[in-house]
Amino acid sequence: MSAPKLKLDHSVVHVSDRERSDRFYRDVLGAELVGVASVRMYRFGDAQLNVHGPGLDAKPVARIPVPPGGSDLCFEWPGPIEEAVAHLARCGVAIDCGPQRGFGARGLGDSVYFRDPDGTLLEFICYLQQSYSPG
Repeated sequence: MSAPKLKLDHSVVHVSDRERSDRFYRDVLGAELVGVASVRMYRFGDAQLNVHGPGLDAKPVARIPVPPGGSDLCFEWPGPIEEAVAHLARCGVAIDCGPQRGFGARGLGDSVYFRDPDGTLLEFICYLQQSYSPG
């Protein structure tokens, strides 16, 4: 019996200041902010990033919840990596590393690494080929 073909629906990031993180994820990453009061989610198309932070008593949670700044997330950039670098510069976001060649879910790409206000490592990847299918 083989496992079903799954698709990642959402993940969770922990933040220390909701308003600051809301501005960053909306303005720099283009997230749609959804939710009310202490329950906040960031939508990116059909994927979602749930936000845990001050005032939220989410259940169930990971056995050892990730602290603010303890995540590592990658987003696919829709154009050349030079455009991603220019976008980050316009937003006043420092680049930690890159651009450099890397490998993501769809294959070989160019990546640039930066951080959210809590220190979570973020990556924009621009794929060099249309699609990748593991052999």
